[in-house]
Amino acid sequence: MPAAQMGADWKAVARAIDHTLLKTDAPREGIVRLCTEARQYGFAAVCIQPCQVALAHQLLAASGVKTATVIGFPQGATLGTVKRFEAAEVLRLGAEELDMVINVAALKAGARDYVRNEIRGVAEIAHSSGAIVKVIIEACLLTDAEKTLACELAMAAGADFVKTSTGMAGGGATVQDVSLMRSIVGDKLGIKAAGGIRTATDAVAMLKAGATRLGTSGSIQIVEELGAKRIG
Repeated sequence: MPAAQMGADWKAVARAIDHTLLKTDAPREGIVRLCTEARQYGFAAVCIQPCQVALAHQLLAASGVKTATVIGFPQGATLGTVKRFEAAEVLRLGAEELDMVINVAALKAGARDYVRNEIRGVAEIAHSSGAIVKVIIEACLLTDAEKTLACELAMAAGADFVKTSTGMAGGGATVQDVSLMRSIVGDKLGIKAAGGIRTATDAVAMLKAGATRLGTSGSIQIVEELGAKRIG
């Protein structure tokens, strides 16, 4: 369907986008450009690696665009103590939103208390600084029953969002997963769809399925397809 027929306001979609650059070799100038674009188009946040938080926070000062970063990324296999320390450090550097990868192996092993406590530990640290936590469940590695459990544990642990994917485990967001996650969390949590969202059609489909935030590196293409004029 042509973008003009989607009935989506590009500014409203932009306000739901985390403008993302998580490449291992992302240069400084790439982060500067990302933050400039986020300010110009009015994206919700930029999402960058922890080592780039201080720079992004400085570049986004007084813009209304949040500085988001990742915790335990991309595999989620670091210890809970390490995730809490990482969370505290990036909050100190100016992070306002934390996208935390769960321990997928622990979830699949049925270690409910471990997963819930790990999420709670990061959420408590974040909330004490006025930040929010998005819990990445890595849906492409889970059964529907495991996705349900992950969402339930995130709710019980005080998370603010559940997020579909890192985009680095062989699969990304699907409409089916977003719909399932929304059916589980209801209106209690936000849902971030991430991984493979490159076009306006993708973005609108995820929002219609129940996503309230989108993680993408295709942000500008998406909003331009919806009617934004190229800036710069």
